[in-house]
Amino acid sequence: MIRASKWVTIGTLATVSAMFSLGCNGPHPTGYADQRPDPNQLSDNDSGLQSKDVIQCTDQLVADLLSAPRLNASATQWTLAVGKVDDETTDRMFGTNYDIFIESLRSAISEKGDGRIQLIENRATFDNLRNQEMEGGGDTYGQTGGGNGPSGAINPQYMLYGKAYDMPNRSTNFYMLQFTIVNFQNRTQVWSRTYQVKVAR
Repeated sequence: MIRASKWVTIGTLATVSAMFSLGCNGPHPTGYADQRPDPNQLSDNDSGLQSKDVIQCTDQLVADLLSAPRLNASATQWTLAVGKVDDETTDRMFGTNYDIFIESLRSAISEKGDGRIQLIENRATFDNLRNQEMEGGGDTYGQTGGGNGPSGAINPQYMLYGKAYDMPNRSTNFYMLQFTIVNFQNRTQVWSRTYQVKVAR
């Protein structure tokens, strides 16, 4: 009886172990897809711009930018600041924050730029962060007047900014999100592309 009990105990432990392993490595539990839907898929219950548009816009525009002949022909690294997206839309039904598109572009440029583009922090954001964390604020850099910024700071040669436009109709809305890079030294637009999509209202 003792020997049989031993084997039953071992068998029970093996079963529990197998169930635990299946729970960790098996398919997601029921309801997971409802709580964590795929951001690359459109939701039938939603309308307007969705997460898929942010991802698709980012992939499309970053691939285009990093293959741009002017960037690849440059003998020097581009120094790029990232601005905001001006909301020029007329349909305010969804209250969309279009900066999510340009912030997604910023991250993708940093990840995939391969050293060809150096992102430069926006001056106002940099000043706020420095004043919060550095003892003496700007004086740490020896800038008593505060007019020239910190020693060694890099002024960006380029700025990426965006504009959002739409053309609403009764049941649909056409969006055009325009992103442009301007050269601060001569005011030329060195790159400008749009992401266009028609959505249900």
